[in-house]
Amino acid sequence: MARLHNSILHENASYCSPSLAQSSPRLGLSEGWDWATNECVSHSEPHSLSERLSQSQILRDYEQAFSVATGLPFKFQSSDKKRPPTSGSKQGNPFCEHMAETEPGCQMCMEMQCEITKDGQSIETRSAECPAGLTDSAVPVRVGDKILGYLQTGQVALRRLTREDFHRVTEWLRRGGADMDVETLEQSFFATKVMEPKQYEAVLQLLEVFAQHLSLAAEQIATQQVNAEPPMVQRARRFIEENQSEDLTLQGVAQAVNTSTFHFCKMFKRATGMTFTEHLALVRVAQAKRLLANPQRRISEVAYEVGFTSLTHFNRTFRRVTGQSPTVFRGQVCGAKTRRN
Repeated sequence: MARLHNSILHENASYCSPSLAQSSPRLGLSEGWDWATNECVSHSEPHSLSERLSQSQILRDYEQAFSVATGLPFKFQSSDKKRPPTSGSKQGNPFCEHMAETEPGCQMCMEMQCEITKDGQSIETRSAECPAGLTDSAVPVRVGDKILGYLQTGQVALRRLTREDFHRVTEWLRRGGADMDVETLEQSFFATKVMEPKQYEAVLQLLEVFAQHLSLAAEQIATQQVNAEPPMVQRARRFIEENQSEDLTLQGVAQAVNTSTFHFCKMFKRATGMTFTEHLALVRVAQAKRLLANPQRRISEVAYEVGFTSLTHFNRTFRRVTGQSPTVFRGQVCGAKTRRN
């Protein structure tokens, strides 16, 4: 399980705003995806996969359950969107909402957003503490080597807030020329939810498990057969899925669907947004993830069963597609099952 890299929970690190340092449906789609642009290839449905996830029933259901269970805000933030973390969440901290209404406060929130996601490039769970003493976190959701977005939560204090914390924030807002109701801001500040660091870490582990579920759902979208694709591409998909454990080659698949290698490469890439090799790796890794959920299966056994001819190649491909090793992935999945049982 990714462990809050650069987090205040583990390193007592905190995020210092550069501004402060200065004076102031259910998922079920039928389209293919262009992995270069992360967009649907069908002209009738031009939404990105991230947008589809954000509108899915599974995400809405989890948001509702998560907010009720933890009392914390929850948002899926697309990696290409820039807005304050957990903006608009039902369980949003009123203090953070007041801060976001001021220019310096909004700027600080955006800087926090960039910090915990590394401008949409972070592949690990990250947390940071803002100058007000509140923590925000982001858990990445990936498909292959693409980051679709982040599950974000926070606006919570992991220690008792002090008068000094509040005084530092109000002085900074005044220097930034912010017009504020100090009494209302103070009430909301000291009404902030406080959690033990260990409890908050467990909350992030829940988000990491759900991020894995979303990734699997997105992989099913990306690899399923699509009605809009040419019949030849549909046949190729079926052939690859049914024979993924065999020694598949580009020439062999092209021959199986009765076309030339050149024509197959051109049509397959145009319809799916992936090369044959990329698609085969995605299919094999998806199957490997299902098999790794069984702790009785050896990793080497899983690697050969899904079609890899060497453990080294399997480990390298698995890490490239998922961002983690098979061992780490198994630890996450089996650990989550143990906790639920």
